[in-house]
This record gives sequence, C-alpha cells and structure tokens, in this order.
Amino acid sequence: MTAEQSDPKALGWMVGAPPPADKIIRFSDPDYFSFPKMRWTVCHFRQLMPTVGVSRGLGAPRPLERTIDAAIDGLTFTPTGASTPMTWAQSLSANYTDGIVVLHEGKVVYERYSGCLDEAGQHGAMSVTKSLTGLLGEMLVAEGKLDETAKVATIVPELAKSAFGDATVRQVLDMTTGLRYSEDYADPDADVWTYSAAGNPLPKPADYKGPQSYFEYLQTVAKQGEHGVAFGYKTINTDALGWIIARVSGKSVADLLSERIWSKMGAEQDAYYTVDSIGTPFAGGGLNAGLRDMSRIGQLLLDDGVVGGERLVPEAAIKSIRGGGDKAAFEKAGYANLPGWSYRGMWWVSHNAHGAYMARGVHGQSIYIDPAARMVIARFSSHPTAGNAANDPTTLPGFEAVADHLMKKP
Repeated sequence: MTAEQSDPKALGWMVGAPPPADKIIRFSDPDYFSFPKMRWTVCHFRQLMPTVGVSRGLGAPRPLERTIDAAIDGLTFTPTGASTPMTWAQSLSANYTDGIVVLHEGKVVYERYSGCLDEAGQHGAMSVTKSLTGLLGEMLVAEGKLDETAKVATIVPELAKSAFGDATVRQVLDMTTGLRYSEDYADPDADVWTYSAAGNPLPKPADYKGPQSYFEYLQTVAKQGEHGVAFGYKTINTDALGWIIARVSGKSVADLLSERIWSKMGAEQDAYYTVDSIGTPFAGGGLNAGLRDMSRIGQLLLDDGVVGGERLVPEAAIKSIRGGGDKAAFEKAGYANLPGWSYRGMWWVSHNAHGAYMARGVHGQSIYIDPAARMVIARFSSHPTAGNAANDPTTLPGFEAVADHLMKKP
C-alpha cells in the first residue's frame, strides 16, 4: 500500500465510540505494530501501554521563528542507485513521512504533517531515543561523573556475569561490545523478540519462564567475540547504558533528560517513554515526543549545547559526538548505504564534507544535523520496512539536496 492508501485516517483505525471491531488496535494484538496498523500506533503508544513522562517544566516554550521556503518542495535529487530524479515533495510520500521540520539558522523553513501526526501530536522516536541516551552518557563523561574507561561491572555489579561485565563504558557508548544478540526484525526467532517479551509490561503468560524486565534480560546476555573490535548495532547496549546512567546519576533516563535538557531547552510539549513491568524507561527506543521538540534537540547540538545563552550540554560532549568513532570498526558492520561513516556516543556520523551526523530510528525516524549548512531536519515516519536501508537511498541524498539549497541562499 502507498502512503496515501495506508493513511490511518483513510483506513479509519480507532474511529468511533467504540470503533468497529475490525478497526480496533490493542497492544495485546500480535499485529498492533505491523503495517498498516503501525501507521496509527506510532502516534498512540500511551493509549496502548504504560508510560512515564519527561516534563518540559513550567516555563513558556521558546518560540521557533518561521521563514518558510516554498522552493524546497520542488527541489530535485537522484536517489542512491537510481537514474530517475525525484522531488523533495515526492520523497515525503515515498518514505511514508508522518511529519518533517527543517530548521535553517534556527528558523523553521519547512514543516509538513501527514498520517497520524499533526503539530500538537506526539510520535514514537524509536532508536532516535538511543542518541538522547548517548547524549546523556557523553555529558556525564564530559563532566567527570562517568569514567569512560571503567568496566561496566564496577558500576553495575549485577552485570558482572553478563557479556557487559568486562566491557568499558566507552565500548557500550560506541556499540563495540562483543555480544551474542541478533536484532534482525525480519527473523521471528531473533533475540530482539525475546528482549521485547522481557520488556513487555503486560502480565506474562502462565507458562512464561523468561526474564521479567529489561534489567533481568541484560543479565542473561552472553559474550560473542571480543569487545572493542567491531561495531555491532544492538539495542541492549543502550539499555545497559541507561542502567549505568541511573546508577551514576541516581535518576532514570526519563528524569535526567527532563532535568538536564527537556525542561531547559524551551520544549513545547512534555515527552514520554514507554516502560517495562517495573517502570523502567525503554532507553533504547521508548521516547515519544512532538516533532518540533525533536528539531530543538538537533538545534541544541548544532549550537554547541547552548540555548538562549545557557549551556545545557558540555562542549566536550558535543565535540566527542561530532568527531565520530572508529571508522574501521564501523566498516566491519557492512552498512552498504553508509560508506565512510562511524558511530560515536550512539550518534551516526557521516564524515562528509559538511560534517553531518544524525540520530536514526527504525521505520524512518531521523534527526539530521548539518553544521556547514546550519541546518537541522527532524522527521517522523512509518515506513513499512523497519530497517533504514529501505529509505536511506531516498533520505540521505534528499537531506543533502536541501542542505545544498540552503547554503546557496543569501
């Protein structure tokens, strides 16, 4: 189904009091996050499962000035591996875009909503969440509160017997740990589904014998290979980092994100995390937020961690992320669409001529930061294919085309 055919409004999901039986979506449904139902679900997680809030505080939102650039819709580019150009407007539909905001010099130059999302709504950030967890980790390292060379077991003794025990904090931050864990969403037997079952907040079946929470699962992870050798994208690294952050700071990632960033950057809306059965925020993928606030995160990093003259993020943390990680370790992971990239502090670093880097999440979630163009793009999507290899050939050249256009403006 195309983006237009699968639009949740067109399909009538959860409309009515009550909705017709064939239009109801429940968290307990095995297909609640399958296409096309997931195009509704991504905007409504808090109606389906327990969550914990990320407060924006009590101050007024920091306004985003607007200087809309009507020319952006007509920009053309050629997707990677293709011979036929497409327009920016066409790419939004091709990538099942639910919402997208482009900032240039801190001003909104483009904003569109579709599907389940509008300017007042919230959307699952998926693994963009990882980059915010990584940002908190980098902040604690920069402040001397977290030793990046420390072994995980010295901070979280409960992980001593797991694969994480003899990994360093930096290896967790950069996902160069050697873990036996499969994150192939297309494989029904992959470890990611066992992990999801552990984190499921609903009561477990009577015959369930597995871990009951994220923390319990992390203690079962076995080692495979050596730490520090190769990049391996595994969500459990981020939840291990979330546990480390909680131990070092005395606060959950939800509370620390609110205290250090969300309540101080002028956010428009509270955000929230999905949680497991004991209330642990899903640090690897549970954040839900408004789109403009995600663009504010990008602008915060673009502005070297400063908002309105107040430093929220240590300069050293920003420098660490922008510098990128070990390219040779990243190359071993085989990301064909990301040649020359690296991974640092749970951010994806392009090392292109503009120094662009980004947060990425399944089904097309993005925060793309281009320092040379002074541009931020925040996007929420509900692409039918989870892996970003399905949208990268359109996404990345499209983002670069907008950056090139903005750089030519007087």
